[in-house]
Amino acid sequence: MAERIARGVFRTDTPVRISSYAAVVGEKEGEGPLGECFDEVVTDSHFGKETWEQAETQFQLEAVGLALRKAGLQREDIDVICAGDLINQCIGSAYSVRELAVPFLGLYGACSTMAEGLLITSVLTDSGIADHAAAVTSSHFSTAERQFRFPLSYGGQRTPTSQWTCTASGAVIVSSDSGNIGVVGGCIGKIADLEITDINNMGSAMAPAAADTIMRYLSATGTVPEDYDYIVTGDLGVVGSELLRDFLLKQGVDITAQHRDCGAMIFDVEKQDMHCGGSGCGCGASVLCGNFLPMLERGEAENILFAATGALMSPMSLQQGESIPSISHLVHLRKEQA
Repeated sequence: MAERIARGVFRTDTPVRISSYAAVVGEKEGEGPLGECFDEVVTDSHFGKETWEQAETQFQLEAVGLALRKAGLQREDIDVICAGDLINQCIGSAYSVRELAVPFLGLYGACSTMAEGLLITSVLTDSGIADHAAAVTSSHFSTAERQFRFPLSYGGQRTPTSQWTCTASGAVIVSSDSGNIGVVGGCIGKIADLEITDINNMGSAMAPAAADTIMRYLSATGTVPEDYDYIVTGDLGVVGSELLRDFLLKQGVDITAQHRDCGAMIFDVEKQDMHCGGSGCGCGASVLCGNFLPMLERGEAENILFAATGALMSPMSLQQGESIPSISHLVHLRKEQA
């Protein structure tokens, strides 16, 4: 059973298992450095649907379907699905789960949603409430631009600190008894706020939340960065990643050798003109499922901290002059014997 070791921090004696996972991405993501890692690259941004929002729902359905097939499961085997996205009221997830007809917990953690989903599904499975649970999230460049920034036809210039919302989805099946990747601990994030109001500088807004969560987990577990192969953040991008490392160095912790950021990895920032890199719920989820979980499964890594980050603003809050609060949830993943 999970054991509380500090406020919001837990670890498990017997790890919950990850039995399968899948990542589905769009064309631009498939053209990036990690293109060959993903299960499927979809070149049609509409995914055969009439709207981008419907396309994002289809990305989720495809990711979940692939993960189920890999695990040899049917949707009826899933006791609960935890899903979220960036669209108002998380309709991308609600409409995908409408098709699946599975008990549903809708989540909103912005780009931290995959880590939040893994925390919740792990606790539900560890408690015996679920034998199999799914965590899934997604984002789509066009749905995010429509909601948070400008119409695509506007032709506005992107600032140097801006990031590109990934068109992608990742799905993970958590089980009580199968899989050779274990969830062995976690840290529930706390809100951090640097009083940043620029929607094009989300990496800077999220960096202090990531620093706080990583420090809390290291302190509570009595571990140091060298105990982990990788400390992975969701989508701080280039600027946010530099700030994170600086924040931690000021506290005497150097993660330079272990740190990787999904937003900085998913695109070739210079060749693809991505400024500070990728963002969105699907960014960390797809890189986790396409790159880091396979590394654990192949034995190329033994211990990974996955600390996804989220900017918890809305178009209305920004129009009212509010700053951008942020959060980071952390999941400790470990290679286990099958």
